[in-house]
Order: sequence, then C-alpha cells, then structure tokens
Amino acid sequence: MTRLTVNNEAVEYRMAPDTPLLWALRDASNLTGTKYGCGTGSCGACTVDVDGRAVRSCQLTLKAAEGAFVTTIEGLSRERAHPVQLALIAGNVPQCGYCIPGITMAAAALLKHDPAPSEAAIAAAITNICRCGIYPRLIEAIQRAGRAIRGDERLPPAPRPGIEPADAARLVPALDPTRSGRR
Repeated sequence: MTRLTVNNEAVEYRMAPDTPLLWALRDASNLTGTKYGCGTGSCGACTVDVDGRAVRSCQLTLKAAEGAFVTTIEGLSRERAHPVQLALIAGNVPQCGYCIPGITMAAAALLKHDPAPSEAAIAAAITNICRCGIYPRLIEAIQRAGRAIRGDERLPPAPRPGIEPADAARLVPALDPTRSGRR
C-alpha cells in the first residue's frame, strides 16, 4: 500500500509498488487529465507536480512516490483560474489540447521557482512535445503568466468550464442537429 497526498487529499493506493504513478492517478483516482502519451517519459503528456517539481508520471513508480505531494491538472484549478491556465487561454495556445495538461503542469512548476523565466529557461524546462506547434505562443503565454504571478499584469477570466449541448449548438450552428445544411 502506497500513501501519497494527491491534490491535497491523502490517498492510499493498493496497487503493485512498481505501478507507474500515471496509472494510479488515471485508473485508481479517475484523474484522467493526466494523459498517457508515449510511456517512455519523452513526450511530457503525463507531467504532474511532485513535491514542487515537474515529473513525468509514467516514469515514477508508486514506491518512489511514497509520501510525496502530487498535484495534477485537476488539482491546479478546476475553474481554470491558475495564471498559467489563464495565460494559455488568453494567448489562444491550446490546439488539439492533448499536450496542454502536461505543459500546464510543467509551466506551473517552472513559475514556482522562477516567476520571470527567460526564453532559454522556458525552453529548458518545457521539453514537452506538441505536434500542433504551439511553441512561439507558449513562450509568450508562460512569460505572461509569470507577469500575472508577480502582479505586473492582469489576465482576463477564462470561460466557464463545460457547456451544454444546446448552448454549443446555438453558439456554433454547425453543431445543431436540426439544421441539415438547408436554408
């Protein structure tokens, strides 16, 4: 049995000690914001904060994580109110979105230790792979989040999480099933 603190809650995992933290989070805790990408620690989709450091959860066993404080994307801010989340949204950074939770967690860990990172520091800390090519906008968004954390800039609030299907259809007519393309 492995004991951790996950998103500020004490958790006991009754899984094999060599189970990657990624699978404990996703399968046992239903924290599916942490993504499985490559399984080798190369892509960064599974990045979480472990004791203040960005860690590839597919490479950390439960045994090695014993006693750690883990924060996942769900624990960062369910309302998308963390400065990194706000800056990514304001900068129109997310595209397909698969890499965004890992990148967000890596950026949040970076900004904990360096609230004014240079482009070189960001490039060194954010080694996550994004196939959509968001990197130029990502650098600016992380620097903008740093300015917000330092109190030098105010970020606009994020749209509310979730949307009702009827609202989506009203906002995006192509999603309305009652319209068949006829006018």
